[in-house]
Amino acid sequence: MITEQVLDGKTTAFKKWCYNETLETGQDTKALEKSTDEKQALEEERRQLEKERRQFERLQKEFARRIEIEDRRLEQEKKLFDMKVKILEEELQKLATEKEHLEKQKAFYSRVNQYERESAHSYNDCFDAGSNIVKGDMFFSGVGSEKSLKKRYKDLIKIYHPDNLDGDKDTIQEINSQYHKLCAVYK
Repeated sequence: MITEQVLDGKTTAFKKWCYNETLETGQDTKALEKSTDEKQALEEERRQLEKERRQFERLQKEFARRIEIEDRRLEQEKKLFDMKVKILEEELQKLATEKEHLEKQKAFYSRVNQYERESAHSYNDCFDAGSNIVKGDMFFSGVGSEKSLKKRYKDLIKIYHPDNLDGDKDTIQEINSQYHKLCAVYK
């Protein structure tokens, strides 16, 4: 009996021990399953991170390629802009040269017009107002003596006598009037 009690006590202790070991094994199994689940979750997370890394690298390469393309485009635009600026500067220089040339021409033609006005004014002073008759003092300009006055008078009469093709009665009257005035001066 004692042996049976000892045996029963040992059996009970063994059963308790087996029960505890079964519980621990169950817990270890659960822990292992949990560990396996965690390991699988970590593995899945690692795969996801690897996938994101590859995607990031692909995006990074794409971004670098776009930056390179944009840099080339900007360089081309800069070259084009520089060419346009150069063309504009050349055209501006041409315009400045043409403007200077036009200013010189304007000054020249202004002087020509002024000279023509002065010439026309002095030419018009030689004619009577409203007619084509030359004033007599023009015919005798440069005459310094009575002898040269008579010679000039004879030449003018030959030219402007009314019987000639170029003759003019009014001009002859003007010449005669001026001649008589100058004769009075030289006597």
